[in-house]
Amino acid sequence: MKNTIICRCADITLEDINNLLSSGVTEIEEIKRFTRLGMGPCQGRTCMQLIQRIVANHNGVSIDQIKMHTSRPPVTGVKLNQISRGARNDNES
Repeated sequence: MKNTIICRCADITLEDINNLLSSGVTEIEEIKRFTRLGMGPCQGRTCMQLIQRIVANHNGVSIDQIKMHTSRPPVTGVKLNQISRGARNDNES
């Protein structure tokens, strides 16, 4: 059970979360900063409900009392050819 994947995007396991909770990290925003949970391609659509429930159970409170993470979508879209050009320029240095 400790190898249960909570965040597929960042490969975060239940054991990783439990270790943080045991060390005193008890808010989703803090967990996010330590692990990048919810910052992958799905932007937390898969893992945030899981982590909310885990944190609520650990803290002995209702799931409604757990503050969700702050979502910070990209400021602007980036086209793949812009990324490609940037990578080529970095390799030329």
